Amino acid sequence: MQKIVTNIWSNRNAEEAGAFYAGVFPNARSWVESRYPFEGLLEFQQGLAGEPLTVGVDIDGERITLINAGDEFAPNPSVSLMLNFDPLDFDGDAVAARAQLDTIWEAFADGGSVLMPLQEYPFSARYGWVQDRYGVSWQLMLTDPEGDPRPFLIPALMFGGPVQNRAAAAVDRYLEVFEDTELGQRVPYGQPTGPANEDAVMFSDFRIGEQWFMAMDSGVEQDFSFTCGMSLEARCEDQAEIDRLWEALSAVPAAEQCGWLVDAFGMNWQIVPKNMGELMERPNAFQHLMPMKKIIISDI
Repeated sequence: MQKIVTNIWSNRNAEEAGAFYAGVFPNARSWVESRYPFEGLLEFQQGLAGEPLTVGVDIDGERITLINAGDEFAPNPSVSLMLNFDPLDFDGDAVAARAQLDTIWEAFADGGSVLMPLQEYPFSARYGWVQDRYGVSWQLMLTDPEGDPRPFLIPALMFGGPVQNRAAAAVDRYLEVFEDTELGQRVPYGQPTGPANEDAVMFSDFRIGEQWFMAMDSGVEQDFSFTCGMSLEARCEDQAEIDRLWEALSAVPAAEQCGWLVDAFGMNWQIVPKNMGELMERPNAFQHLMPMKKIIISDI
């Protein structure tokens, strides 16, 4: 089971976006996972009755979820999705790896916006950062095959604005809270760079279970930070694990709703049972869930 799933808030177009991503990546697929009920909706949800609620997307074995809602939130580059194009995954053919990188880049750039141009950088022979037509940010990198192996898709957290220079503290906390964790690389800036101080994190990665994540402090001033537009969904084995993670992570009581919380570093989490889809098939499950803060499985 994938322990943590990246969730993306979509403005009434989750099914369309899922189909787009499934068409961009080889061996990817999307599907409607759940739908809004016809009864028990809040006033702002009335127009979504019967429409998709969550759309699942599988990209090279990594699951992401699109939340079909309104325009209350939107993704921003504080959370992006890193794509590693490793020549070893193409039988050592760097030309083929680069060609697939360029093809996917073109699909994302069409109707999107370029945040860092696709070109050679000191850390990669080919890298670019792009925000696609749905507002989701992607980093595409041709990977050095001699480096430590990493998955194709890695969620990346950028700490800026009110959480500037807190990447190391956040990662240390996540390594402490979750089970079976590992710190990979951690590279400091070494000198003040924009709002980043010399001890701030220029690059780091860490593992939770079988999944890898990236974290860094922004080296330029940012007018955005983490929101519900991109959240991390932690799938729990039972109520005891829900209780433990909720107690360890929740730091903003006013943000607690329907299993959502905000941690001390501004990151938005959903702490849910691993069989949430099955539970939501119970009679009146949606109505039972909506008033909850922390999810109580027995009350759904």
